[in-house]
Amino acid sequence: MSLLWPHRAAWRVFQPDWIPAADDPAVEGLKRLRVIAGMIVVSGVYTFVVRDFSLTRALEHLVIACFVLLLIAPLTVGVMLLVWRRGGPLRPLRQRLFGPLRLLLTFVGAAVLTLLLMTGVGHSLPTTPLVLWLLWFVGAAGIRINSNFFGTAVIHRALPPVLATVTSWLMAVPDLVTGDLHGLGLTFGVLFILGAPVLVTCIALYEIHRLRRFLGVRLSEHPARCA
Repeated sequence: MSLLWPHRAAWRVFQPDWIPAADDPAVEGLKRLRVIAGMIVVSGVYTFVVRDFSLTRALEHLVIACFVLLLIAPLTVGVMLLVWRRGGPLRPLRQRLFGPLRLLLTFVGAAVLTLLLMTGVGHSLPTTPLVLWLLWFVGAAGIRINSNFFGTAVIHRALPPVLATVTSWLMAVPDLVTGDLHGLGLTFGVLFILGAPVLVTCIALYEIHRLRRFLGVRLSEHPARCA
């Protein structure tokens, strides 16, 4: 019965036993703080500054981010595999790739289903409880993913911060290139767009630094040497 609660179901799905335990509680706390602060800033800006907050639009942006992840995450992992190939064989790493891939596809599927229900049949009474459940589930899953980034630490301990950094910057670049400042004006718009990737990068560098200093984990080293 506990799995009927969306946040518990999200924890069970996106925090399976094969994901390594968090190495650094201090970094985990920073990640949670960033997520909470980001949600407050985004909702506050669109509600009180732009005055055009839309849950459907926010979910559309999430789905777009999911498809970016489908492209960028495997590509980034592929680049890192080429780097690690110099330090040892890659065959033992293949089995580790399937778990994170399943989590990624599950999250994308949940986000797409939620958007389809909200924009289509989601307005009918029978599906309303399902939409609310999925919204809560996707939100809770997003918090878990922010912490473990689809369990990619099972491949290499330093891989989650790298993927988080690459993804956050690639989500921000299109807005800067196209000049889409979300109606906030030049200065505030640029700060709003760059805030997330800059903060993610700072936390990622801090996490990688602490992994290297306290656990001897280096991003460029073959995962077998960092176990």
